[in-house]
Amino acid sequence: MQSIEDSEMLDVPASSNTLSPLTTKDNVQLPKKIPNGLPQGPLSHIKKSLDVSRNNSRETSVLAKEAHQLSLGSPLGSSSSSEDHAHTEPLPYYTKKTGLCYDARMRFHTELSPPKDRSDYHPEDPRRILHIYRELCEAGLVADNNMAIPPVTPNPVYRILARAAKKTEVCLVHDDAHFEFIKSTSSMSDEELGRREKTFDSIYFHRQTYSSALLSAGAAIETCLAVATGQVKNAIAVIRPPGHHAECDTSRGFCHFDNVSIATQVVRQTYPEQYRKVLIIDWDVHHGNGIQQAFESDPNVLYISLHVHENGNFYPAGPYGDLYHCGVGNGIGKNINIPWPTKGMGDADYLFAFQHVIMPVAFDFDPDLVIIAAGFDAAVGDQLGGCFVTPACYAHMTHMLMSLADGKLVVCLEGGYNLRSISKSALAVTKTLMGEPPERIAETAATRIGVETVRKVVLQQSRYWRCLYPKGEIMMPGSERMHDVIRAYQSKVLHDNHKMINIWIFRERVSRSFEYQVLATKNYSSAVPLLVIFHDPPEVTGVPNAITNQLDLHNTWLADVSKSYIEWAVSHGFGVMDINVPKFLTGISDEEGDPDDEALKLTEAINELAIYLYDNYIECNESPKVFFLGIGDAFRAILHLLNTRNYEALEQIAGVIGFVAENPIRPVSETFITDFAKWYYKRSLLFVNHSHPVWERDKKVSKKFGLLRRSHTDGLNGMLRAHKPDVEEFLARRAGLRVERLAERDGDTIMLVGA
Repeated sequence: MQSIEDSEMLDVPASSNTLSPLTTKDNVQLPKKIPNGLPQGPLSHIKKSLDVSRNNSRETSVLAKEAHQLSLGSPLGSSSSSEDHAHTEPLPYYTKKTGLCYDARMRFHTELSPPKDRSDYHPEDPRRILHIYRELCEAGLVADNNMAIPPVTPNPVYRILARAAKKTEVCLVHDDAHFEFIKSTSSMSDEELGRREKTFDSIYFHRQTYSSALLSAGAAIETCLAVATGQVKNAIAVIRPPGHHAECDTSRGFCHFDNVSIATQVVRQTYPEQYRKVLIIDWDVHHGNGIQQAFESDPNVLYISLHVHENGNFYPAGPYGDLYHCGVGNGIGKNINIPWPTKGMGDADYLFAFQHVIMPVAFDFDPDLVIIAAGFDAAVGDQLGGCFVTPACYAHMTHMLMSLADGKLVVCLEGGYNLRSISKSALAVTKTLMGEPPERIAETAATRIGVETVRKVVLQQSRYWRCLYPKGEIMMPGSERMHDVIRAYQSKVLHDNHKMINIWIFRERVSRSFEYQVLATKNYSSAVPLLVIFHDPPEVTGVPNAITNQLDLHNTWLADVSKSYIEWAVSHGFGVMDINVPKFLTGISDEEGDPDDEALKLTEAINELAIYLYDNYIECNESPKVFFLGIGDAFRAILHLLNTRNYEALEQIAGVIGFVAENPIRPVSETFITDFAKWYYKRSLLFVNHSHPVWERDKKVSKKFGLLRRSHTDGLNGMLRAHKPDVEEFLARRAGLRVERLAERDGDTIMLVGA
């Protein structure tokens, strides 16, 4: 028997499970009135199902008779000679099937000169759709005469025939010039195609590109029309080339025609009354810039994309996929981006986004049709995507979306470049469409990055959606950031208690941002040990109002443990320099800007500040020994400073102490100093959260990361309290103070030191 890989499968096997393509010549009309209790669909098909129901087995007739008796109030098993009982018929039973659209001719779009080594194949490999189709066949979901394995399900998928999209359909989304250019590639020479593809963004051309792209778009159209007219209950289109990167006037990112957008427009144009509102969910790991461009001003198409963004550095790059692009004009609020700031997102993150953003908004929008732009490149095993979404998670997301639009759901393949991953993921989605419950999810706790991202999206979109909470302005006119208010309070307290003064920064770029952020005791330049503290802002805890997002001040608390270190150092004759590192730069960053951009600006500014302070206030003073204490993310400024010093400058530094809770542990560099790692290891003491990933390493941690101590507590404040005696002893011994004894007092370790 000929295998599916030996055959190009140009003709769909003749079967009663095959649907003809829907074209304008077919003149398919939605039924004006559907009988009560029957699903929407072609009336002839419903009638056929009813005829089959009436000829069902004796058991079905018995069940129908019992149900009829119950409706009349008669006891089961009793006989009746009433006229009503004489006309008892079996209850009508009808279930529409899931549709599948696949055409092997879409595989003809290939590279001009495919490499001999399979490892060098282009990611958008023609085998992608073949592997998915074969997986569905081998699972017994498809009736295909070319496969050795017959379908195991009594209700295999309906085959929907693909057709080439018409120019008028494609130009509902793309301009005429783009269509004509793609058409012209069918007559170009290999040399011309090679020159042309170099002028595009991540694109290759073939003389079969035009026909394959038309088939891909046409298959998406036919699949959506089959669901829209009720011929199938839902469907999946296994198509390529993908489409969601293709823009109005150009091909991008493996995509030539925007399949999902074209199909959406055809359905809305064909059935303007029945399908007015369409929801498009794009779970491809890359942002669907083409779909967003097509509908960003349309109030009746809601586009939601979950994708890796990496502050605009992940393909297709730029700010277009950030959470602040919410639509344009009448379409404001109808574009929702959920931009993951990093790779590595998993099941729990995606489900968290579905539960807190996508499903509430989808129910509020109440679409007439749902289309999934189903890229499977966020799946486990896909190296381009770098995420860890399992087939079970894809099934759960599909299952949730099936509750919308009376179950009218279409899945259109987009990206996904690991052949095994996309096959298993597409199989899980198809099984769910056919009615099989999803498998259990192993990981249910979203990551902190995932929760923070979804939280930001909710705050941004809550102004447009009544179902999203909390609401309220993130930044009200005339308001001030709390870190500025708290730092002003800290400055007053430190001045009153320890006579600490503000250190002026005579550099225009950072002076305004760090006003009152750098404080020092009056003896900081004297011949005494100097403790330089770089720390994150103190933690503020409270329970915000669930509706308004406002904090009640009487239920809000400020935790500032670092001041106890200042008190100890001052009481033992140290000079102290305290540098507060805010999370955002007031006066430099744009209040409406991307927080990721502000974080980058902060990193640059704090690194510059650290070098400025050392060169102008620390290195030139009379202090014999300098100690650095870094708390939280601010510790990286100390490492940056150390990595830029020469050996002579390091002789003044007697010790480096750090507290790391969740941030990455960064190493020192030996670019300027040989054996710098050994120097750093001997003079450092880093307390690291006990659950930090560094403790999961099998290998011994390198000395370039410093001397690490595993803390038994969580959180910076808890670690600062627990290890204060260790820090005091470290400072005292290295400063030459005499440690007299250790004592226990009220559960705390007290160290008594002398000169």
